[in-house]
This record gives sequence, structure tokens and C-alpha cells, in this order.
Amino acid sequence: MNAPTIKKIVVLSGAGMSADSGIATFRDDDGLWAKYSIEEVCTPEALRFNRDKVIDFYNMRRQEVIKAIPNAGHYALAELEKRYRVDIITQNIDNLHERAGSSHVMHLHGEIMKLRSSASDNLLVDITHAEQDKQARHPDDGALLRPHIVFFGEEVPMIQQAIPLLESADLVIVVGTSMQVYPAAGLIRYVRRHVPIYLVDTNASVGQLLPTDTHIIALPAAKGLPLLVDDLLKP
Repeated sequence: MNAPTIKKIVVLSGAGMSADSGIATFRDDDGLWAKYSIEEVCTPEALRFNRDKVIDFYNMRRQEVIKAIPNAGHYALAELEKRYRVDIITQNIDNLHERAGSSHVMHLHGEIMKLRSSASDNLLVDITHAEQDKQARHPDDGALLRPHIVFFGEEVPMIQQAIPLLESADLVIVVGTSMQVYPAAGLIRYVRRHVPIYLVDTNASVGQLLPTDTHIIALPAAKGLPLLVDDLLKP
């Protein structure tokens, strides 16, 4: 694809992006989530009333992420930065985009490798190992630390910052997302008319939730993204 007018690309990535790296999705029958209900481990109430179980769950998820490695799709998006400004808006809480070399990554639902004060969304602490001490407190305000994750029922604070990225995009890539999780799924409506949209997903029916002229690549992220990026980088 020879696309000289394209300067800025925005990528919307979801769980299918990391599935090719072995990270379980909500829908995996034998995945980590299959052993827990959302209410047990991913709500503010669960953290308040069953803190140990919530922390143990995210320690397991963190261990999963540490063991995972970026796949060819992650590396393809990093390669795309050699020619274009590439902003990745991801629903994933892992750090695989960053580890592959992508420079501009916005995490809508938080980051597993960070903790934050239970009293403030803005007091963050990086964590480089799997285990979070259940009684650890933030050094600045003394509040208990919690996973830096947007739980079900909580606001998604990065949504407002994501909107201008979509409004200014010259090309949009949607990869590995069902487009059914809101408010993230609603971001697609901010894409300007006539801006090319590419869907990379084994579930081509996701295309029904996107504009009718969306280009569909019915392949997993690790296979479909390298093909698309090769095309975009052709002279």
C-alpha cells in the first residue's frame, strides 16, 4: 500500500492481541479467568471485602505477563513507527506493546505492572516482580497499595484522552477486540469519515460493528498484523 498522505496511525487493541502470546482472555474455557467470577476479583467491593483473594489473583496474572513474550504482531506495530506516528490505545493491562518497542501506548484499563494508592488514582508505583505484598502501603500517603487496574464499576479515566487521538487519525487499525466492551468500543465513532479502518481478527463478524467500508484481515494478530504492516511500509 502506497499511502503518502498518512502521517498518524491509531491502533485499538484488545485481548486477542495478547492471546497470541499465551495470555488468557475472558473467554478462554481453560484460562485463568475461567476459575474466578468477575465479582470475586475485579470489583471495588471485592477489593474491600476480600482483599487477599484479589491481590492473589493479580499476582497470578502478573506472573503470567512476566512469563509471556511479545508476538510478531506486537513487533510489527513497533516497526510501523519507523515511518508513521503510531498511537496504541489498548484495553490490555500487560506491557507487551512496550516490550516490543512501541513508544506511544495508552492503557485504558490500567497496567498490571503498576500499583497505586487506594486513596489516589495518581500515586503510582512500578512493580518489577510478580508478588504484591498484601499489606504494602504507598510511601507518599500511607494508603494501602492496590493493582493499577480499572475494576468493573469504576470510571475509565483515559477515555477522554483517547478521543482526540481517534479524531486526528489518518488510518485506524482494530486488532483482537470484540468491540463490545464499553466505553472502549465507543471510540470508533470518533474516527473521521473516509479514514481507512483495518480490522485484524479471526472473528470477521466483528466487522459488522465497524463502518461498512472496513477492510477485514481474518487472521490472528501475530499473522495478520505483519502482513498489514509490510503493506503499509512499502515504498
